[in-house]
Amino acid sequence: MATDTELTAAWRDLPDHDTLEASIRDMLGQAKRLGADAAEASLSATRALSVSVRDGKREALDFEGDRTASITVYRAADGGQASGSASTTDLSSAGLTRALESACTIARFTEADPYAGLADADLMAGDWPDMGLDNPWPITAAEAETMAGEIEQAALGHDDRISQTEGATVATQDAISAYANSHGFIGIEQASRHVLSCSAIARGADGGMQREIAFSQARRAQDLEAGATIGRLASQRAVDRLGARSATTGTHSVVFTPRVARGLWGHLLGAISGGPLYRDASFLKDAVDTQIAHPALTITQHPHRRHGLASAGFDGDGVATRDRTLVADGILRGYVLSAYSARRLGLPPTGNAGGVFNIDVAPGADTFEALVADMGTGLVVTELMGQGVNLVNGDYSRGAAGWWVENGQLAYPVENATIAGNLADMYRALTLGSDVDRTAALATPSVRIEGMTVAG
Repeated sequence: MATDTELTAAWRDLPDHDTLEASIRDMLGQAKRLGADAAEASLSATRALSVSVRDGKREALDFEGDRTASITVYRAADGGQASGSASTTDLSSAGLTRALESACTIARFTEADPYAGLADADLMAGDWPDMGLDNPWPITAAEAETMAGEIEQAALGHDDRISQTEGATVATQDAISAYANSHGFIGIEQASRHVLSCSAIARGADGGMQREIAFSQARRAQDLEAGATIGRLASQRAVDRLGARSATTGTHSVVFTPRVARGLWGHLLGAISGGPLYRDASFLKDAVDTQIAHPALTITQHPHRRHGLASAGFDGDGVATRDRTLVADGILRGYVLSAYSARRLGLPPTGNAGGVFNIDVAPGADTFEALVADMGTGLVVTELMGQGVNLVNGDYSRGAAGWWVENGQLAYPVENATIAGNLADMYRALTLGSDVDRTAALATPSVRIEGMTVAG
């Protein structure tokens, strides 16, 4: 059996820029020789270390090293372009050639699509700034185990009601990826991501149990929260949920804390994304330049943010990324589109193939305490369950847990509640807090929404 040291040494090997560039250029050259009119390819490699500790003992030690390549070829055909795609985990020359041949075979038997093809050459990214994404953490498995143990001990020592944990984890990942197409574009990015997490279990005097989690993630290890802070936060959240009751059924104000408010904006971003729009499956189709939310709402994108968790110089089509205002004063200013979805909609691409990049929701003036005080009676949501969101019509229904509010004060913890409304109405009935949480790629404050249906 390999030792931790041997595993660590093997894990640290990633292909360099020159190797990736040579391989991807060779794939595109072969595609042309095999008769493809155009092609695009991507290569990626990752290495990851994850160590979990539970009950003071190492529960899991994982070294991962993934290698993936994909190739898409296009050939002109009546009615558009026929395409074929294939992928492989074998990055040897022979493995890449087999994937390419498979893609070419598929393209010969695929019906033409008038919207298929590369993004226009003049949209390809040129220079982009160094965003400081590559920050390897030279931590050994033994060091990670020690750190995870300290996180768990901080959780267990925070309160006598913490009976156990579901483990504490220290994880780090480095990745390198390349994208190129037959326009001559090639982009290579290297990035790191590090995570600390803990899940604590509290037991009340009545025998009831509650579980909660806390985590921190960052591009640089020095930007992570202290491990002891993560452990204590997980424990405090679990203790706070002890003695949870049912919510009072009725129409109430609901406050979403930042970690659950991200879901609200995720639904909005989904509704303005290309796929749902061209499938007529979004309640925000044809809504550009119309008022879709309260005038307090402004949402912006910042893809070149230094050390950003979702920073990138180019999107999945090679199109240049850029700062954008998606919603300004409640007015929708644009969609998020890939080259394919843009063609389907008759619009220009927005540099969002693969998603959005570092989203900021502008804060309001009220503190979290003010949001709660002004609601009188209602629900503060700290956890959401279920997937009851329909982007076609905006109907929203989720399971929820959190705190019941009476007379503007947190009264008691709540579980097994259901909150419901319609996103179109919810976005128009919101008040934003000032407590922006920037620990994720989507930075948001708390959000209060008036007139939601709450069921206990």
